[in-house]
Amino acid sequence: MTENHSPTHLWVRAEQRPNEERVGITPDGVKALLDKGFRVTVEDSTARAIPLQGYRDAGAEIAPEASWPNAPADAIIFGLKELPEDGTPLPHRHVMFGHAYKGQPAGQVLLQRFNAGGGTLYDIEYLTEETGRRVAAFGYWAGYAGAAVTLKCWAAQQRGALCGPVATYASSDALIEDLRADLGDARRPTAIVIGALGRVGAGAADLCEALDVQTTKWDMAETAHGGPFPEVLAHDLFFNCILARPGTPVFVPADATTADRKLTAIGDIACDPDSDFSPIKVYDRVTDWAAPALRVHDTPPLDVMAIDNLPSLLPVESSQDFAAQLLPSLLTLDDLSGGVWARAEADFNTHIAKVRS
Repeated sequence: MTENHSPTHLWVRAEQRPNEERVGITPDGVKALLDKGFRVTVEDSTARAIPLQGYRDAGAEIAPEASWPNAPADAIIFGLKELPEDGTPLPHRHVMFGHAYKGQPAGQVLLQRFNAGGGTLYDIEYLTEETGRRVAAFGYWAGYAGAAVTLKCWAAQQRGALCGPVATYASSDALIEDLRADLGDARRPTAIVIGALGRVGAGAADLCEALDVQTTKWDMAETAHGGPFPEVLAHDLFFNCILARPGTPVFVPADATTADRKLTAIGDIACDPDSDFSPIKVYDRVTDWAAPALRVHDTPPLDVMAIDNLPSLLPVESSQDFAAQLLPSLLTLDDLSGGVWARAEADFNTHIAKVRS
């Protein structure tokens, strides 16, 4: 007699973080899952950049916004950014960016909620191939948008101002058009990108190229000597596209504010100011959409852009790109015993054990 198995149920939740319009799966991705026999529920959303009708047309079941806590126990809850910090236990399996494995205080609270509820976190940051390479990342669009906002900060400086609020753009073309208007006929700045061979650095360099910004591209070979790096101070703009980790050189030391420098705007796109290993020592907190630039020195000015959800400025293109990268892995959610999901669960078990000890 053949056993009856319930179909794997993916529940796509609405994002509840402000200024977050991205989504990790497109209507075409939903159709691919349904064609494989999955059950897919998509929550309504007042913010999602991809309209709900496309998911409905693809065949998804529709649920009210933020109803995921009441989803069936066997549903796998899929979102991108943080859950509301309400302290409730988490009994479901969740696919999301948890930011919980590097000692972050909020991450420890999240792990305690999983411990209390008995659920499991499949952290998207730790969905990796056997080689260790991540299967999906927003890096390119983080670099692209981060370079754009940093350029807006520089353009505001030229007018004697501090960069004002930023908001989402319908497309990268609209973003470029807005930047061209910001820059006008003024001279173009020079820029240096560190981490230029990675996804983030490629996005930053492409944005600069689209606006005729002369760009120096550095990666590991150019930074291997460990510093100091006077070349960074010799450019108008610096884009940091390297994650902070032990051994990362310091690219901008604390005394750079008073040094002889051409540098007036820093885009810390990797954005990890709380880390002891941060390569940029002139600031200590993230910036946000309402106030993108943190002025760390007045004369000559030095502004730092350190927004931590940059791809959200281009929610449609970044969602489509990310969703295409992740879909092959989502299609294997019906077998959590191997591949990327088993590796992610092993990471979760390692870190939840520390909470339990």
